[in-house]
Amino acid sequence: MNINLTLLGQAIAMAVFVWFCMKYVWPPLMQIIEERQQQIADGLAAADKGARSFEEAQTRIATLVEEARGQARTIIDQAQTRANDIVDEARTDADKERERIIQAGKADIDQQINRARDELRAQVAVIAVAGAEKILAREIDARAHQDLLDKLVAQI
Repeated sequence: MNINLTLLGQAIAMAVFVWFCMKYVWPPLMQIIEERQQQIADGLAAADKGARSFEEAQTRIATLVEEARGQARTIIDQAQTRANDIVDEARTDADKERERIIQAGKADIDQQINRARDELRAQVAVIAVAGAEKILAREIDARAHQDLLDKLVAQI
């Protein structure tokens, strides 16, 4: 066997093998590799899009949370204002009621004072009449009159 002929046979076999691989094996492998590269590129694009969407969602969430906090502060301020108004209203009503009760009490006291004065006048009149009767019933004596007047004053 000749080494040159063996080399030539191996070179031809190698060329046929390379041609066969280039014609039938290489295109499907390249198609599979390209499809996989496309899937990876699409996946990366989707991941980037998802990351951007996530960032936009985070921004929108932060905006919505801030708006909600602002609305909550507004509602709390309105509730506080309303509570202060209710307290002021109740205080005003209580002051009016207090004044009405005080006026009613003063009127009642005035009526009782007037009643007591009327009773006192009636008693003084009765005592005066009784004293006059006693004075007239006794003999007219200055000293007796003075004693009776002193007793009358003591009773009054």
